[in-house]
Amino acid sequence: MSSLTGKFNPVVSRRSVVAGLAGLGAAGIIAGCSNGDDAASEGSSSAGSASGATIKIGGIGPTTGAAAIYGNAVMNGAQIAVDEINAEGGDIQFELNFQDDENDAEKSVNAYNNLKDWGMQILVGTVTTTPCVAVSAETNADNMFQITPSGSSTDVIGGQPDAEGNISTPRKENVFQMCFTDPNQGAASAQYISEQGLATKIAVIYNNADTYSTGIYQSFMSEANTLGLEVVSETTFTDDSATDFSVQLNDAKNAGADLVFLPIYYTPISLILTQADQMGYAPKWFGVDGMDGLLTVEGFDTSLAEGCMLLTPFVATAEDEATQAFVETYKSDEYGKGETPNQFAADAYDCVYALRQAIETAGITADMDASSICDALVETFTSADFSFTGLTTAGEAATWSDTGEISKQPMGMVIQDGVYMPLDA
Repeated sequence: MSSLTGKFNPVVSRRSVVAGLAGLGAAGIIAGCSNGDDAASEGSSSAGSASGATIKIGGIGPTTGAAAIYGNAVMNGAQIAVDEINAEGGDIQFELNFQDDENDAEKSVNAYNNLKDWGMQILVGTVTTTPCVAVSAETNADNMFQITPSGSSTDVIGGQPDAEGNISTPRKENVFQMCFTDPNQGAASAQYISEQGLATKIAVIYNNADTYSTGIYQSFMSEANTLGLEVVSETTFTDDSATDFSVQLNDAKNAGADLVFLPIYYTPISLILTQADQMGYAPKWFGVDGMDGLLTVEGFDTSLAEGCMLLTPFVATAEDEATQAFVETYKSDEYGKGETPNQFAADAYDCVYALRQAIETAGITADMDASSICDALVETFTSADFSFTGLTTAGEAATWSDTGEISKQPMGMVIQDGVYMPLDA
């Protein structure tokens, strides 16, 4: 089931978002972070500032290692939301405990168990797909409500048919996504390339050892075939071979591809762009959310990223008040320490605010056990009356289906003069 409503619309103004985001408190007072000393936790923890019980939110993601840019973004984005909500002093107060899993499934499950020992009642995470698939099996068995800002595989939520129509992973009714699913990213990318007439011949380079990459590739190819796009080159790599892309690039170049679709993460993209430049190959480059972070790669010539396009639910350079308040707070020393937030940070921020809205709607209190909270949140998130407007919903109300997928509109983004800009800018 697609979580995109209608065709992709790259021209979405965020200036109209401010009124709809009034309830988010995006310009609210920001409370500082503190590190917890709980013996059950090796991660970051901060508690509510108001008196009374707090609802314990766990977070899991890579804060060290090659994927740390994603985990730290999610941790900071969620922490900002928690601190804003707590500073308001309302009845709903949160305590966030974020654990590092180093993008490793086994360590992610260990972190989940640590968080259960700590008393977690709701999980925001995990950040990356493979650990998220593993942890979602655990939360499903425990009936722990889980909303992931960025675990985009359909295996995270389960219940989705493969290309042959078979359902290998049953629906995990406790698991919801703030991000787009992989199939929807692939289909939306093909639609955008077709509607904008960006290419006559397309090459695809993907990681066939990565669930995230293969899921997007498969849906892209299916939609490209439906739309009559000509894909002239399909080549793969694995994590072990992600250093030399000469074979893939030569195949794309020799086939006459004028656009290369890259459903992969930003680190191999930086190598692909560098090696393409060295061989004199300059097609258009089009990626998905994994491309976000390309400009942060150490030693990468960011001028090679000029003109790179991707689909994303969040653009940090948008001019609406809510986005700019979030960006300013994120860049402060308490959180990002000068870094610009990416879409993962914004999705995590929205996760916490969506949870607060659902908790208020359902009448959930901190003295409820995790399973009871889960039942109430599932009922609320899937209710026809529940919707959420946040930083990543393009000014429109997002909703969730009983599949766990979110319905919201993606935006196009292009790298111009070393920064991410809306494609309509």
